[in-house]
Amino acid sequence: MTDTTAPLDAAQQLPTVVIVGRPNVGKSTLFNRFVGEQSAIVENRPGVTRDRKEEEAEWLGVPFRIIDTGGWMPGGSDLDEKVSRQVEAAVAEADLVLFVVDATVGALEEDEAVARWLRKGNHETLVVVNKADNDRREEELWDFLSFGLGDPVPVSALHGRRAGDLLDVVLERLGDKAVQSPDPDAPWLAGDRDEVWTPDDVRPPRVAIVGRPNVGKSTLFNRLVGRDRSVVHDMAGTTRDAIDTLVETEDGPIVFVDTAGMRRRSKIDDSAEYYSLVRALRAIDDADIALLIIDSIEGVTGQDQRLAERIDAAGCPILILLNKWELIDDADRRLETQTEVRRKLAFLGDAPLLKISALSGKGVHKLRPVLQDAITQYHRRVPTREVNRVIADAQQKQPAGGGAKVLYAVQGATDPPTFTLFVNRELRHDYLRYLERSLREAFEFGSTPLKLRVRKRSS
Repeated sequence: MTDTTAPLDAAQQLPTVVIVGRPNVGKSTLFNRFVGEQSAIVENRPGVTRDRKEEEAEWLGVPFRIIDTGGWMPGGSDLDEKVSRQVEAAVAEADLVLFVVDATVGALEEDEAVARWLRKGNHETLVVVNKADNDRREEELWDFLSFGLGDPVPVSALHGRRAGDLLDVVLERLGDKAVQSPDPDAPWLAGDRDEVWTPDDVRPPRVAIVGRPNVGKSTLFNRLVGRDRSVVHDMAGTTRDAIDTLVETEDGPIVFVDTAGMRRRSKIDDSAEYYSLVRALRAIDDADIALLIIDSIEGVTGQDQRLAERIDAAGCPILILLNKWELIDDADRRLETQTEVRRKLAFLGDAPLLKISALSGKGVHKLRPVLQDAITQYHRRVPTREVNRVIADAQQKQPAGGGAKVLYAVQGATDPPTFTLFVNRELRHDYLRYLERSLREAFEFGSTPLKLRVRKRSS
């Protein structure tokens, strides 16, 4: 698989602006100010942002790509090192680096370390003095001249003070790379991921990787994408934002979405984790396919069951992945684990079950054909003539009773396949399940969710 970082050729040519700095200087607040929405999680404490987050922004008709990063803290904990590597990877592809510092505390030793690293790499850098909420703080920004990275620019990302002035400087520093769009109404300039494709384009399917904390979601995500795009660490709850990456596969482009681990809300006592949960649930609602990751060692927990119910209610197909399968070396225990999964997740029907090792990659190659089949079935449309033939045969074999009858049926939508039944009177729920099963078996929909809508003929 080959990773691409933007959905359109035009977007791929956008200049890249990367926001860096030590933890808790307001990088994510500035990112949200540029994007124009609460896209990144913001907390008044360090360490909330860990993964890179990318969006498309626009100023004065000029589009650019903006990347938020975690705090650069090399030499810290193992997790700090991983986050720092993510920052360095983002800066390596930047056309302009926004080095954010805090006006309320002045230049700290940690800021000096970031400045030395940026000078050493000879990166095009603009020092942004955040939290400059008044004239007095703006007058003190010259302390940051000692970084040797040029004149600092004051801004208050939270209140928007001088945000426009900062954006003017950003376009000036981008120079020839900043090209005004010939079409100011181009949907990919909106900064909203849901609007990056034009109506004439086929939208790539979105595949959400979901599961409890620390079951290997980010490890699988990185393997599918082909590079360390998300921070992977053996501490539960590492991923905070839902991270999207468009990947070119043999079967066409697919958007993989890495989500935060989901626990019961009663167990969440951290506001950042709560917002992570909200974003993960939003990713599920927007997904075409969900990969539910189960820890083979722990088996199916009550939280796994509740999460599966939530995905099933969203109406997207589910593929069950038993991760860390290589850690079970006893044949009887392997059989017992598979049986337990099928029993506890029986409400998912015949959802495909794959045994993988995200860490070593063993078994991951089996995912592609199964995933492609699920995507195909999710988008499938059945001719009206065939739908009515199956419904008529089903009614002939087993009438609804009470004089109820389906007069006509049509598939009105896909994603998931949705069938509208025009009836002369109400149908019992058990009979509707019978008709759904008939359609599923006749057209081999497998585990793809089907929706039946009933319309009663008016008198």
